[in-house]
Amino acid sequence: MKRLTAVAFAALMVSACQPQAASPEKAEAPAAATADATAEAGAAPAAGQAAPAFTLVDADGTERALADFRGRTVVLEWTNEGCPYVKKHYTGAMQALQREAVADGVVWLTIISSSPGTQGYVEGEEARQWRARTNGAATHLLLDPTGEVGKLYGAVTTPDMRVIDADVMLRFVGGIDDRPTNKVEDLDGANNFVRAALDDLESGRPVQTPFATPYGCGIKYPETVGT
Repeated sequence: MKRLTAVAFAALMVSACQPQAASPEKAEAPAAATADATAEAGAAPAAGQAAPAFTLVDADGTERALADFRGRTVVLEWTNEGCPYVKKHYTGAMQALQREAVADGVVWLTIISSSPGTQGYVEGEEARQWRARTNGAATHLLLDPTGEVGKLYGAVTTPDMRVIDADVMLRFVGGIDDRPTNKVEDLDGANNFVRAALDDLESGRPVQTPFATPYGCGIKYPETVGT
């Protein structure tokens, strides 16, 4: 099967959360990406490769660099408060996992890569309000308005997750769990790949599931706006 081009794939992601004139089952289907398409869309590093260096400003106006956290496990979480798939996880499950991870010494970086003028784009004050409103427990909430970091990592949906080990190597890439829906009830019994990857790293085991197909709402990068 022919791979998607970067432009075609980006356009597909933009329409991920738009209602479809189809049956209810198809209407709620999320955007998703194969490992090949994800890599082609953003030349994304895969699990087992070095995590690209970056520096972003957080919601409080402070620069945060990935290099600052070398020697610690880091989780990257792409988010968009308006996305129904994000809302599903932020009914409490995401915040609980954030607290659990941070209590174990993990650095959790939540990233907003939405382009200015699109749904999901926020500035510092709005981001702080969202964090307070959802009682988020990430270590830092980072703003990526140019989408540079999101594209660097090949992030395509919200949520989209990465787990980075103490040696700054990617150990998990992709979807947070195996229930690609926006239904809160599907959190019950879901296999959370991020939690499993963190448990593997803490126990000194290789990560058993290094990639899972991401699902959710397409991230609206600058070149996809208006397409």
